[in-house]
Amino acid sequence: MNKGVLTNITALLLAAAGYIQQLDWLMWIGVFALSGALTNALAIHMLFEKVPGLIGSGVIPNQFESFKSAIKDLMMNQFFRADVVENFIDKQVESPKFQLEPVIEQVDLAPAFQRLVDVIMQSSFGSMLGMFGGASALTSLQEPFETNMRVSLIELSHSDTFKALLEQQMEQPESIAQIQSQIEQMIQSRLDELTPEMVKEMLLQLMRDHLSWLVVWGGVFGGVIGGLSAFLIA
Repeated sequence: MNKGVLTNITALLLAAAGYIQQLDWLMWIGVFALSGALTNALAIHMLFEKVPGLIGSGVIPNQFESFKSAIKDLMMNQFFRADVVENFIDKQVESPKFQLEPVIEQVDLAPAFQRLVDVIMQSSFGSMLGMFGGASALTSLQEPFETNMRVSLIELSHSDTFKALLEQQMEQPESIAQIQSQIEQMIQSRLDELTPEMVKEMLLQLMRDHLSWLVVWGGVFGGVIGGLSAFLIA
């Protein structure tokens, strides 16, 4: 059973027992405990639901857009600041796991070979090559060209000079700004998918146990105040 509900039932039973047994101090404890627990339970309910006639209720649905904006600002200003992104890039480039080889292996080098063929055919060598079949005479060179080009690119990507240049380029303010812009767009896109109901359920899942304790402590403190009041009046 929910801790808040259990607290309210316990307080109600104490108040009823005090009334039946004509024990004013017990009845006061129960009534004040019930008052404190119910008040806190109503306040929690008002965070998530609009209650007719109660101004300020439904805070989360009413402030839904502000809530989304606050999430985005938190993500961008704390987790994806320019210095954080730059530090991440530094670590990635310096990391042994940072390898371009898998990317290079998937690159289509056919356009590069075709560009080479076009350059050759447009040169003075092109007319001479025309006597031997023209551009088609170079077709057999495509596979060895692509193989050797991949090997050269992979070796280049492993060099310290290349990594230094890559890191320098990625650390340019405009590069980091572009990365931040892409991250912000992804965050905004995900936030745009949220609805007030989804946000309410998400927060309820995160806060349910902690919010229940507010009801419990409201009942406890209310009961203490009730007991002190009964003692002072007596």
